[in-house]
Formats: sequence, structure tokens, C-alpha cells
Amino acid sequence: MENNIIAQRPGKKIYRVGDTAVKVFDSEYSKADILNEALNQARVEQTGLNIPKILEVSKIDGKWAITSTFIEGRTLASMIKEDRENLDKYIEKFVEIQLQMHSKTAYGLNKLKDKMNEKISAADLDATTRYELHTRLESMPKHKKVCHGDYNPTNIIIGVEGSAYILDWSHASQGNASSDAATTYLLFNLEGDTEAAQLYIDLFCKKSDTAKQYVQQWLPIAAAARLSKGNDNERDFLMKWIDIIDYQ
Repeated sequence: MENNIIAQRPGKKIYRVGDTAVKVFDSEYSKADILNEALNQARVEQTGLNIPKILEVSKIDGKWAITSTFIEGRTLASMIKEDRENLDKYIEKFVEIQLQMHSKTAYGLNKLKDKMNEKISAADLDATTRYELHTRLESMPKHKKVCHGDYNPTNIIIGVEGSAYILDWSHASQGNASSDAATTYLLFNLEGDTEAAQLYIDLFCKKSDTAKQYVQQWLPIAAAARLSKGNDNERDFLMKWIDIIDYQ
């Protein structure tokens, strides 16, 4: 299978095997997280969204693996990179796909607020900042919309027939769509693409009729959740977004 690697991320490799995509996790990867990812994907499948279908959860050479249908096509990220002049068009498509996702509910998914509270507690922050973030999170309206948690153009495949598919449901939850938007805005900025970030948040707020200030209130929470991953290269950048005084 080694010659058929189509993607590689920390702790996992994805292979193409015929008409399937096989995600193989490192041996030290949490079994609970792997099974939760498969369950997330199966639950989102039931909403009718265009996503790869789960076919099997198994072990390959002693390592856990999730096998899904392979989607032939190109990532939206690669299309943006190769055709930057049409960035507006691609970001509009990107937002439309996200809003379609947010129109769905999948009640078996973990609650976004529970997930965010856990990540804030795990973040390397002082007790006062953690308290302020927990308090802010608790004050946010409770929704039950399908949220991706890592919605970015690398996780969107435009199929050969033109349909869009959403990949990677490991961070999925049910909750407030503006939290999902704040995370996406943050991800664009982490990549250094401030132009796309601004286009994105402007279009998301316009098309969803959401006040930009409301999405901004989620930014410190989203940054703290990202900080909990422990990536030292991102820490200084994320700490600037966690300064909640800027978003009062």
C-alpha cells in the first residue's frame, strides 16, 4: 500500500486502494478517538450531506484503520492555489457548502460546548484566562447544528462530476455555527492567508445574516481550543487571539 499514499497527517496515513480510501492510524493513536471519528462520519452520513461513506473499521498490520469510499476529484485548496484570480468564486462556493452543512442536525454527535470546555481546560493558559473563556462559552447560545470543527479548503473535494464532498469528520460536533465559522477564519489566518480569511468571514456573515461581531466573540474560544493541541509553532499567534479584552 505504501506506493498509494494520497495524504499524510500527524498520526495517520491515507491510502487509495481501488475505489476506497483507507486511513491507517499510528499504533499509539487513541482507539477511542478512532472509533469516535468513524461514528461521527456514520452519523453525518445519515444527514444526506455529500461525504465519503464508511465501509469498514478494521486493523491492518496491528494498526486501526477506517475504510471509506474514495472520492475522485481535486481539493478546493489546490484549485484556489492554481487559480488565485478566482478566489472570490471559490470562497463563495466554500461558504455555500458550509451553510448547507450547518442546515443539518445529527443528534448523536458530541456537543460542541462540551468539547470546547474540555479543550479550554487542557490549554496551557493561566487559571484566570481559562475561567474567562469558560464563562464566555457558557454565555453563548446553544444550537444543534452540524459543525465540522476543521472546515478548510483541504477538506473539500470537488468531484469529477462537479459535486462537492466534505472530508475528515474527526472533529465533528453539534452546536453553534458561528463557532465553526470562527475556527475556519482562524485556520485561514494560521495559514497566513489573510485575504481569504477576510473574504470568508465577510461572505459567511452576509450569507448567514450573522453579525461579524458575534463570530468574533467566538475567536478567543476557538484559539484556546486550537492551543490545546500543543503546537509550539502556533502558540504566539494563538495567544494574540485569546486576549479576550479585544473582543468585549
